[in-house]
Amino acid sequence: MSDDQSNFKEVIARALAPVSEYLNDPGVSEVLINGPGQIFVERNGKLELTPAQFADEDSLQAAINSIAQSVGRRISKDEPRLDARLPIIEGSPASGSRIAAVFPPISRQGTVISIRKFTSNKISPVEYIKHGTITPDAWMFIDLCMFLGKNIIVSGGTGSGKTTLLSLLCSRIPKGQRVLVIEDSSELQIDYEHVVRFETRLADQLGKGEITMRDLLKSSLRLRPDRIIVGEVRSSEALELINAMNTGHKGSMGTVHANTPEDAIVRLEALAAGGDAKISEKALTSQVASAVDIIIQISRYADGSRKIGAISEVKGIDEKGKYIVVPIFEIKALARRQDGKLEGSIEPTGNIPSFYSEIVDNKINFPLTKFQKPVKAAA
Repeated sequence: MSDDQSNFKEVIARALAPVSEYLNDPGVSEVLINGPGQIFVERNGKLELTPAQFADEDSLQAAINSIAQSVGRRISKDEPRLDARLPIIEGSPASGSRIAAVFPPISRQGTVISIRKFTSNKISPVEYIKHGTITPDAWMFIDLCMFLGKNIIVSGGTGSGKTTLLSLLCSRIPKGQRVLVIEDSSELQIDYEHVVRFETRLADQLGKGEITMRDLLKSSLRLRPDRIIVGEVRSSEALELINAMNTGHKGSMGTVHANTPEDAIVRLEALAAGGDAKISEKALTSQVASAVDIIIQISRYADGSRKIGAISEVKGIDEKGKYIVVPIFEIKALARRQDGKLEGSIEPTGNIPSFYSEIVDNKINFPLTKFQKPVKAAA
């Protein structure tokens, strides 16, 4: 370990000492600090109030200032927000974590900090199925979509598991392709041979040097990508991703914040419309519809579990200009067990994907019966 890494490790350990117990706990996925006297953690998808506290508001602000300085960022009354990723250093608390912070008076209850812990554990499809996140048949369908190079949008709310799912999907890309990954901060864990990663950069203290997602997407198109992966589509870079999907970059992917597949495609269009391109609403709708093939909806449910709620195909637009989003697999209902856990899983809807002939032509063993609705037993 270098001297710089040792110094950084000491700074972080000292700054975050009051919550070190939770940062070192593998069962905790996120630490949420709402002012010096109220600290929650997320464990197994549920929030818990902890007894941990910082001494006072000054010590909490000093802690986040130390962290910001150690990663070359600033947070102050003039710049009251921080969004940063900590470097990965073995043995360091919060190593690789994503940190977001807001200073008062923007925050009404003192400094608010979220520490989303980085995990180096790579989940396999077998484990994903074993956890009940998806069924074997639904996973096989997603897997064949990856093989066929379908353009996929992963949709879900905050903390629903979009990044984990996108990382897993990337591991299923057929060999021999060049994959370009663009993120605000590197979170995707991709087990693939030929990956080129890019990360955005904030402006410096003089407001110069900013590199946005859109900038990186434009550059990536000149770097001979086979597939382009956008960690999170949140602004006008959506238009560049749509253009990439429509110009031969099959199998490109991204995530959006949305609660349903229908909401996801509409949000993607709204984000793309925020760009400076001169394009009509009708033309944009048509481009989005032709770009996106599959939307995978993942959700975090009331019992803390994360499940794939729907796998839907975008089949163009109807005569009214509305997107035709057809569920291929979907969760219809969940039943609560006595222990509070929700029971139920994603099932075929009876709808056949429009590209079924591609499945047959590629000799993929996924018969039509896999799409049939399950027969419910008589009560």
